[in-house]
Amino acid sequence: MVGALSQALARAGHRVHVVTPLYRGILKRYPAIQPAQWRFDLNLGEGPVSGQFYRLDPEPRLTLWFVDQPVFFDRPGLYNERLQDYPDNAARFAFFSRAAALLVRHLPEPPQIVQAHDWQSALLPMIIRHGCVAGGWRFTPKTLLTIHNLAYQGWFPASQWPVTGLPPQWFHLESALHYGQLNFLKGGLALTDALTTVSPTYAREICTPEYGCGLDGLLRRREYELTGILNGVDYDEWNTTHNPALVAPYDVDHLDGKRLNKLALQLELGLPVDPEIPLFVNITRLAEQKGADLLPDALQLVRASGQRFQFALLGSGDPKLEETLVALGRKFPESLAIRIGFDPKLAHRLEAGADFYVMPSRFEPCGLNQLYSLRYGTIPIVRATGGLEDSVIDPREKPDRATGIKFHDANAVALANALRKALTLQLEPQLLARFRRRGMLTDYSWTRQASDYVDLYEEVLHGV
Repeated sequence: MVGALSQALARAGHRVHVVTPLYRGILKRYPAIQPAQWRFDLNLGEGPVSGQFYRLDPEPRLTLWFVDQPVFFDRPGLYNERLQDYPDNAARFAFFSRAAALLVRHLPEPPQIVQAHDWQSALLPMIIRHGCVAGGWRFTPKTLLTIHNLAYQGWFPASQWPVTGLPPQWFHLESALHYGQLNFLKGGLALTDALTTVSPTYAREICTPEYGCGLDGLLRRREYELTGILNGVDYDEWNTTHNPALVAPYDVDHLDGKRLNKLALQLELGLPVDPEIPLFVNITRLAEQKGADLLPDALQLVRASGQRFQFALLGSGDPKLEETLVALGRKFPESLAIRIGFDPKLAHRLEAGADFYVMPSRFEPCGLNQLYSLRYGTIPIVRATGGLEDSVIDPREKPDRATGIKFHDANAVALANALRKALTLQLEPQLLARFRRRGMLTDYSWTRQASDYVDLYEEVLHGV
């Protein structure tokens, strides 16, 4: 999201800087990145830690800055390994946020808006607010904090506060102190100038106890400063006409290629090759949030009804759920194909070859796969939550504009019923074609969404 939005803003004429850690593998993959000859030391409470900036200018008006600190960021994982968080994450991302603040403060052309994303950079609004209050900054920009997933907040022991570099008196209930602990995200939410999240429905949901993850009270107090803007799609990457991952190109007016992709996908997955068998797919993190635990029972309910279908899954996560799904695939190899792991090219082929995309999330701030599916002519079946509610139209809502199927209850029976509705839709080729065409013509490009951010930036800058 950050990369696509930044590129869209730069192409619209705005000067954009992006700051990110220099994670393992980035230099190898992008050798054009060069050291910026800018070294710095930050005291994290137990002495100075050194860092350096790297830089890449991929196109006019867009600069990418990489914070290099090998001990912190040259690791196998970004935030964890084997599902275990790194124990020094507070220091790692305090270092990153403070480095970003250093860059913001000393850029020759100071930015007007600093947009932080999630808990990993949520200290930035606090640091900038402190710079404004304490003085010493020649210019203090406005801040915007974007919540991508409120469930991840950056909780740490209160003893970690010194890594923030902020004075002790800033650690209180109206900043980052939360139930006796340090909460990076809460501090940012409390002290930023404005808040966004990645869909209008999720913006409303997180102000409720059910979805607020313990921060709903704070968010309700700031509800009028919270804006939901649906994420966009990078159609340069997610396209069906010039995509080397696909076996055949296609578009909304030439769908023969989609049929060829389906046949090739069935062959690749070891499923019976038959264009008439409805094919469902799911690409996911195997976690409760994603509703992946609903899949085994729902699939068996549909199988028990005697209806013919195929289902393919690509994902990884909860080991027990991985084991359950793999066992189910072995039990029904003629209809289920389970692939554990991460394979971007296969993800494109799954989207292109499927008839339906299944997304049973318990909550979904925005979701992207339903947006990819729409462009790929694959009809999304989604639980009506967050960005899924905002981006998919069910025939019960607007029959002449329907693009997918929604269900509401987070249980296997409701999911199975939605799958059966899809199987019924498959029996009506003309109606199916209308769903598909509407989805493929829907525009969720970042060019469109970026303009909403520009409007919000203007409001924040001018106090509208």
